[in-house]
Amino acid sequence: MPPTDSSTETADSLRLSDRQAGHLRHFANLSRQPVNDWSFMQGRGTGQDDFGGYRFQMAYMAYALALAHRHRLPAAPGVFKPVFERFMQKMLLPEVWMYWARVSRGGSVLNAHLSDGYTEDWNPVGRDNIMYSAYVQSMALLYNYLFDDDRYAAPGALTFSYWSFFWGGKERRFEYDQASLNQHIYWQMVESGYVGVACEPNCVFQICNQPAILGFRMHDLVTGEAMAEEVTQGYQKAWEQFGRLGANGHYNTMMSQDTRAIRDNAGPSPWVDAWCGTLMNMWNREFVHAHYPTQIAGWLIHEPDGMLSVRSFERPEVMGQKIVNDDSDFGWAATWASEMGDTTVLDGLMKHAERFMSPSWRDGGFHYPRNDVLADKDGYRTLVEAMTGNVLLGYASLNVPDGLWRLYNEPWATSHHRDPALTQVDDGVDVLRAHVAEAAQGGARRLHFTVRRCTAGRGGFDIEIGRLSNCGDWKLMQGGQTVARGTGGQLAASQAFDIRAVAGGIALTCPEGEARDFELVFEPRAA
Repeated sequence: MPPTDSSTETADSLRLSDRQAGHLRHFANLSRQPVNDWSFMQGRGTGQDDFGGYRFQMAYMAYALALAHRHRLPAAPGVFKPVFERFMQKMLLPEVWMYWARVSRGGSVLNAHLSDGYTEDWNPVGRDNIMYSAYVQSMALLYNYLFDDDRYAAPGALTFSYWSFFWGGKERRFEYDQASLNQHIYWQMVESGYVGVACEPNCVFQICNQPAILGFRMHDLVTGEAMAEEVTQGYQKAWEQFGRLGANGHYNTMMSQDTRAIRDNAGPSPWVDAWCGTLMNMWNREFVHAHYPTQIAGWLIHEPDGMLSVRSFERPEVMGQKIVNDDSDFGWAATWASEMGDTTVLDGLMKHAERFMSPSWRDGGFHYPRNDVLADKDGYRTLVEAMTGNVLLGYASLNVPDGLWRLYNEPWATSHHRDPALTQVDDGVDVLRAHVAEAAQGGARRLHFTVRRCTAGRGGFDIEIGRLSNCGDWKLMQGGQTVARGTGGQLAASQAFDIRAVAGGIALTCPEGEARDFELVFEPRAA
């Protein structure tokens, strides 16, 4: 399948469906849970070791937020910014990263022969562990880029600390910020010869190094540097000696550092291809698109009525133990299809999810609840991991074709963060549309937005429209009628809506009832 031309959004893609808005609200609901309340996020594995861990769920919800903001609601930073901040706070909690003190000691089948040389390491980003450090790095830099806010650049803004009254002595504390963490990961990448940084000791996964590349690119967009270009060029050259694909045409899974031996995707397991393909598309688009059709065909299951599912590879016993973890094959297949713009596969998977995965609404949020039963009596897949049901199916719904590629390669104009926007949005409001339409010749520039109340919201119903100070004369229209006018600090509003002036803009109380379409129209300036 050749790369798609996704340079322009359609009117439909710029208005969220009820379910897309529901996915965003589900993300927001999870982000608001109290400290160490991980309700609805627990997976089948133990100890946060596996692919369903809290760090993966929060990182990919953050990525989904970034894609939805970039491609669907570009003029609504107020929807996304506070959710992003809450996920960043949670990513730094010890409950998310304490697994590393155990994993750093080695002892797995892939590094047991080296474990005499390993020691317990409490710094979760100091060595290896790219499966955590790169998510913190990329989320912090995504935040800076998306919201023009460098709060994570402050010294110590990314601090990992733990102390217990009951054991361990003094506090363990490791202070970083987005620049120092990014630089640390960069030098780890360089010292590896650009092959990549290990996840657990001795194990370099292709998948886990892709988020770091996203972080490098966001760093470059913020600073004007070219770190991502250097790293991807080095990565391409380094992996030429191994091949990114195995003999079976599927993505190689990992390399052992000590032997340089490659472990291929022998199953093949859907998650390996789909996860790697989804992420690598951002910088290696032609390669990923070229191999996608034959790779995905290897594990798709065709079902009646256009439904599709995936064939999971049975995990082997290791050291006499049955491996239990969340690979999220189905969810990763959906994200990959969304990135490839393969609507046939994505629609087929969503049809299956609709029929067999119990789509549910909770507190105004939409998700697919966890179900540990692999299949029903007729053999249809019913397994829903927390990662799939909370995150990946929502990610796939909110993404657009080549969504990561566009985020990576088509940055916003430098004027974007000065454009009028919905800068603050209370929790009781769903925003279904928010974008600025540039003026046609002789016409007026317009901010289009569509809002409605969500009765399940936990906050108020106010919306602040900011960045109006330098916009000249404007009028706010609803249903073809002018409901407010303004210029500079002056405001004249009708009684039909609760509209008032605030610093830099106006505040509007979202009306009750059905969704309302608004237009903020800016009068053309005199030549």
